[in-house]
Amino acid sequence: NRGYGANQKTCYRLALAAGADIIIMIHPDYQYTPQLIPAMAALVASGLYPCVLASRILGGGALRGGMPWWKYISNRGLTLVENLLIGAKLSEYHTGYRAFSRQLLERLPLEANSNDFVFDNQILAQVVALGCAIGEVTCPARYMPEASSINFRRSVRYGLGCMATALRFRLARWGLTQPIV
Repeated sequence: NRGYGANQKTCYRLALAAGADIIIMIHPDYQYTPQLIPAMAALVASGLYPCVLASRILGGGALRGGMPWWKYISNRGLTLVENLLIGAKLSEYHTGYRAFSRQLLERLPLEANSNDFVFDNQILAQVVALGCAIGEVTCPARYMPEASSINFRRSVRYGLGCMATALRFRLARWGLTQPIV
């Protein structure tokens, strides 16, 4: 196991090699309903959005669905910082349910990204840096004891990585560092 991000890199490469035009990534821990796949794929296929996120925040269902309060507060705080620095105005950057067009994935420097959890965040910053629109759909939240979750220490490391990604994006926009794509 080379890590969460490394696993996604492998899966995206394999999906592209198999000829997929739309690639859906969904965490396998049953927190997300697969019933949204047709809607997300339709938004990508229509050409409206090359990237679509299933948001647990839209519709206000995150806490009702059992999201722990500390995760909710962390999600909202990180999202606020990211929206300020990246400027995408997303409801959340931390969903484990995403759809991408083939054309978009082929433009992203996947191999340059982390092999850990911050990979997801780097991808979204790169999508915005490319000037691509990101769509969102409401997704019910389902938290249960058997669902996977990263521990507190890794959560802190992830949060710091997200803030570093957003800051790097902003500095690149200002021309103070290398572009992120």
